[in-house]
Amino acid sequence: MDEWEKKNEIIVESLYEKGWCVLDHYISEEFRKELLNEQRELLMHGQFRLAGIGKGETFAIKPEIRSDKVLWMDENLLTPLQEVYWDKMERLRSAINQRCFLGLKSFEAHFAMYPQGSFYLRHLDQFQSVSYRVVSVVLYLNDTWEESDGGELRMFYTRPDGIEDYKDFFPLGGRIVVFLSGEVPHEVLPTNKERISITGWMKDRD
Repeated sequence: MDEWEKKNEIIVESLYEKGWCVLDHYISEEFRKELLNEQRELLMHGQFRLAGIGKGETFAIKPEIRSDKVLWMDENLLTPLQEVYWDKMERLRSAINQRCFLGLKSFEAHFAMYPQGSFYLRHLDQFQSVSYRVVSVVLYLNDTWEESDGGELRMFYTRPDGIEDYKDFFPLGGRIVVFLSGEVPHEVLPTNKERISITGWMKDRD
């Protein structure tokens, strides 16, 4: 079993048992820095756009709900670095299918950048117009992160006694967060500095 198989096994087992997983050092520091530099270059060229809510005719920019900027990846126009990332996600998708039988058929992703002061209120990644999203995957690329920087990912869950609780996770570079899109409500708390990641979804349709 190679390094990626071991890491994917940890993720898959946690996803199967509790519906989510947070794993540090998923990618090497070298690869993280390369992805971060590429994202910053794309940002400098103005290719990012304000993210919105909904899809198709219901799509709308609502900064009172979310205020991040995104750049969608085109599977047919991936850079060499993005191809490496995509291959890692395909291997993870295959591992999840083998253990969890979720029927995952494809993957989509975008670069995400939260400017200072931005946030994303509580939501689910799977809703009526994107019911095909089954597993959410967030890979953080930030160089450094301190507690005072804010920007935590807050994930809500139900305790055995039936009471809702939550866990907060800082967007540490190299950290990956994987969870069931339709079952884990979450939010991004206000960030005090630029917060960078790649967010993707494994889907049950092509």
